[in-house]
Formats: sequence, structure tokens, C-alpha cells
Amino acid sequence: MVSSLTRWFRRSTFVSHSSHQISLAVLLACAAALIPAPASAAATLTLANALSLAIERSRQLAAQDFSVSASHDQAIAAGQLPDPVLKVGIENLPINGANQFSITRSSDTMRRVSVMQEMTATEKRELRAQRFSLEAQKELVQKTVTTIDIKRDTASAWLDRYYSEAIAKVIAEQRNQLKLEILAAKGAYRAGRGSQADILSAQSTLALLDDRASEAQRRIDNAQTTLTRWVGDAAAGTLAEKPATDSIRLDMKALDNQLEQHPEIVVLTKQKEIAESEARLAKANKSADWSVELAYSQTGPAYANMVSIGLSIPLQWNQKNLQNRELSAKLALVGRTQAERQERLRALIAETRSRIIEWSNVRERYRRYERELIPLAIDRVVALRSAYRGDKANLADVLAAHRNVIDVRIQALQLAADIDRLWAQLNFILPANNADMKTTSLTNTDSQ
Repeated sequence: MVSSLTRWFRRSTFVSHSSHQISLAVLLACAAALIPAPASAAATLTLANALSLAIERSRQLAAQDFSVSASHDQAIAAGQLPDPVLKVGIENLPINGANQFSITRSSDTMRRVSVMQEMTATEKRELRAQRFSLEAQKELVQKTVTTIDIKRDTASAWLDRYYSEAIAKVIAEQRNQLKLEILAAKGAYRAGRGSQADILSAQSTLALLDDRASEAQRRIDNAQTTLTRWVGDAAAGTLAEKPATDSIRLDMKALDNQLEQHPEIVVLTKQKEIAESEARLAKANKSADWSVELAYSQTGPAYANMVSIGLSIPLQWNQKNLQNRELSAKLALVGRTQAERQERLRALIAETRSRIIEWSNVRERYRRYERELIPLAIDRVVALRSAYRGDKANLADVLAAHRNVIDVRIQALQLAADIDRLWAQLNFILPANNADMKTTSLTNTDSQ
């Protein structure tokens, strides 16, 4: 299509040469726009997009939705009276004598139909329904726990790949520079200013760099596999620039109150409420449920039909070792869940404070690399390269300086990766819409 447009335009003779070039460029641009992009071109994957995709793809969240629905249905069922019991039978059927197996000739033989209903106390039914309603609420909070876990793990996978690619890029840049050093060493050797040992040393350094490049590629492949587990085929796309990670949605001064709202703590709170509900139900069970039975009995045609009504009451004669023990066990579970909640909250506060302190410390170390160590390492390479060209330094010193630059830059990237992994752990520790959240900036965090 582009060539046909060009041939057509070349046949035009009524425009100037300059306008001809301009118009040709416009036509070529239009034609290029009409050519479809390769189907294999993958979209850029931002961290925000990765988080959204991971949430959409999660089957665990769907499973928890089913659990919530199941608990709601169980709550409705638990609030109902038990099904009535229908009884049909024959009483006092003769098995010998003149009236053997007759159901009409004896006044004692009755065909009996009855319905029995257990009258469960309203309080008990409400408590049973409440227990499952609390279970549904706990499942909803557990879904929030799963959501923030997915976001945290997806962010960590995205950042792992981002920094693995950054490290590979540093190695590739240094490899290209080292190739130039090898060319220079060969030129010096041909000019009689260097030795073959210098060339071999440079080639050995290049081989080591190739090995590090292979290791970096392995890390990229592993990070890609982990990211694919969360976002699927979208992981094949190139990664966008990482977002700002210089603030977290936590306030050191209000950390205790904020972590009270941590979904994991709320789950334990709901578990405690469930245990309390079960304890109240155990206490209510100290009052027995009655059953009412209504029966209709039919005898032979010569005799009257009869109606019976009965009342059944369990005799709780051993409450000390049955109902009281059940209540004591449920109260003990309340104490256990309360203690577990308090212990987990203390551990969570300590873990979070430690992460914030570590985040601040690693950032300070990274800034030292950025301000001092990396510039010094690069300046040393430049100085030694100039000295080598002036025969005031040997190639081994230049190569050692190159290796030092690689090591320092990779260490800086590893520190940056640690900063962002800690940021992901801290930033996704609470739901994004938590009302008590306050943003802690770099400066505020450093002052803690």
C-alpha cells in the first residue's frame, strides 16, 4: 500500500519539489497508521493494573463469597422451628385368638395418626441464627484479609520483576563498557603499550559478567512466573515505571489504634463474638425445650374414636455434669479467643513498628549509595581510565573499578528493592478505605 501511494505521487507534476516531499511524508504517515500493529505487542502493565487484575482473577475471593452466602442461608434456617414429626401406627394388634390380626373387632386395637412439634424457645432460635450471622460477618472480613494479601503479594511480584530487570540492565550497560575496554586493550597490545595478560584479564571479567547476566535472567524468569500466577497473560507486557513509594498509609503515633482495625484483628474479634454467642446459647440450653403431640386414634366401627394430646419435657437431672459443663466449655473458648486476639494485636504492632523502622533505615542507606558511593565509584573508573590511557595505571585496576561500579549499583538496586518490598508490606496492611488511616511521609517517618 505504501509503495503504490508513492508511485502515484511521483507521477504528479504540478507541485514543487519541497511540497512533493512534505505531501509524501504525510501520505506515508497515514499509510503507516493504517497498517495494524503486531498482535504480539503487549500493553504496558502498571502496578495499579496488576493489582486490579489480581483481584478480578482471584478464585479465593469467589469462594469466600460462597461461604458468606452459605452462612446467611444457615442463619435463616437456624431461626426456624424444627420440622414436625408425623407418626402413623397400629396399637394393640392381637396376634392370636379369635381376633387375630383384626384391626376392627377389638376395642383395644387402634389405628393411630399423630403429629409432634418440638417447641424450641424463641431465644434459642435467635441465638442460633445470630451465630451464623456473625459467621457471615467474619467471612466478609476474611475476604478483606484475602484482598489485602493478594494486593501485597501481587505488588511484591511486580516489584521483583521490575528490579530484576533493572539489575539486568545495569549488567548489560557495564558489559558494553567492558567490551570497549577490551577493544582498547587489544589496540594497546598491538601498539606495544599493553600485554596479552591484560586482554585475557578483561575477557575473563567479561565472562564473569555474562554469568551474572545469566543469573539476572533467571531471576527475571522466576519473577515473571510469579507475576503470571497473579495477573495471567498480562504479565507478558512490559512494566511501566513504578509508582512513588515515599509514603505509607500509617501513622506511628496512632499505630495502635490503626491496627485495631486490621482485618486480621477484626476477624479475631468476630471469632470472639461467635464464641460469646455460643456461650449464651449454652446458657439458654439449661432450659429444656418442650414437645407437643396431637394424636387421633380410630378403633372398630362399634367403638368411639379418640383424640390424644401429650407434652414431652426432657428431664435435665444431671445439669452439673452436662449443661453446666457445656456452658463452662463455651466460656473458656471466649477467654481463649480474647487472649488470642490480644496476643496477635501485640505481635502485629511490634512487627509493623519494626518494618517501619527498617523501611526508614534502608532508605537512609540507599540515599548514601545514591549521593556518595555510586558517584565515587564512577569517578574512580573515569580517573583510572584516564590514567591507563596515560600509562599511569594498569588495566587490572580499571577492570577492578568496573567491577566495583557494578557491585555498588546492584547493591543500591537491591536496597531500593528492599525499600519497595517493605513499602508494599506496609502500604497493603490495611484496607485503602480505612477511616483512621493517615499518610506518613518520608520526612515524618524518619523523625520517628
